[in-house]
Amino acid sequence: MTYESRPDLSAAVWRRSSYSNTQGGNCVEVADGFPGVVPVRDSKAPEGPMVLVSTRAWTAFVDEVRGRP
Repeated sequence: MTYESRPDLSAAVWRRSSYSNTQGGNCVEVADGFPGVVPVRDSKAPEGPMVLVSTRAWTAFVDEVRGRP
């Protein structure tokens, strides 16, 4: 297994799930523009931990949630 360096996320523009409400519910935020990975964090704890998910895994996850084959 190889580990790559973590991308610099200081200029990341985070966007909230389109399923989020405006009352501060449980929300996931992602940032676009990082080749090969999708940064994911909890909107309630923006300074807390976040995960980097491979683009392939994120696409499969979104397709599954949307019910696509």
